[in-house]
Amino acid sequence: MTDQPLSLTGLDLRAEIDRLRKDRNAIILAHYYQRPEIQDLADYIGDSLELSKKAAATDAAVIAFCGVKFMAETAKILAPEKIVVLPDLNAGCSLEDSCPPEKFAQFRKANPDHIALTYINCSTEVKALSDIIVTSSSAETILSQIPKDQKIIFGPDRHLGGYLSRKFDREMLLWPGVCIVHEAFSETELLKLKAQHPGAPVAAHPECPPHIADHADYIGSTSGILQFAKTFTGDTLIVATEPHIIHQMELAVPGKTFIGAPGADGQCACNICPYMALNTLEKLYLALRDLTPRIEIEEGLRLQAKKSLDRMLEMAGGTVGMGDLGAR
Repeated sequence: MTDQPLSLTGLDLRAEIDRLRKDRNAIILAHYYQRPEIQDLADYIGDSLELSKKAAATDAAVIAFCGVKFMAETAKILAPEKIVVLPDLNAGCSLEDSCPPEKFAQFRKANPDHIALTYINCSTEVKALSDIIVTSSSAETILSQIPKDQKIIFGPDRHLGGYLSRKFDREMLLWPGVCIVHEAFSETELLKLKAQHPGAPVAAHPECPPHIADHADYIGSTSGILQFAKTFTGDTLIVATEPHIIHQMELAVPGKTFIGAPGADGQCACNICPYMALNTLEKLYLALRDLTPRIEIEEGLRLQAKKSLDRMLEMAGGTVGMGDLGAR
């Protein structure tokens, strides 16, 4: 491995990333919550379901995953023959942290008549303990296929699970995890913002707590929110999810105004995911140059986790088509 230079000053990072992308036969996948400069050079941008599908289908030798660790691990589970790198290995997830595998295993053991319908924002170990993985894009489609009399554990996001439970009138045992970004939105500040922009609809992610979701005109995944932004009537939209998705909205509908929902004091940057923010162009360049930090998963664990992901991809069907990936 080449030693990391003390400084990358003066290096044309975009040009170097493009060169390494070609030299390594690499594909760059980026989540909507990534910095705009990373979104702008990614081969594909999407939410967890879209990027999972792309990871499974790509013929690239290297996947550079600009997202968080569980996303890069998902890519490795679905494409074990690929080299998968994550620009910053510390890019974790509060939902994953909230659900330690050993405690989840105990929870499952205490409820043997329940299946585990588990949000993709979890560790590989928890995926291996689950029956079906869901994303915010696929959860409703998958839940609608599960018999009404089947008891369900849903984790680790209690707000997404609660939203699904209310919408489908399905009782579920909810793991008590939350996303620190969506939990940070303030109802008081949101109402102030709505008063300042009368008539402006609110689009919210289902990871938001009920006191935020209850004020939403649209609730959906990041891909769903982006589609709503392209089609809503009016000129201003309030967006209750991580605000870096607004970059794609502004590119798609440049004549409209998009405002991120505020945090506790209306001024803080607490609606920005601190884990997603760890990835930078400099770290992406080094990851492609050195092919590290690399995601590695023990084969037995990978195969067990893959079962729940395969069920997701089978049951999600055509929920999101490849044409929605925003290829560049």
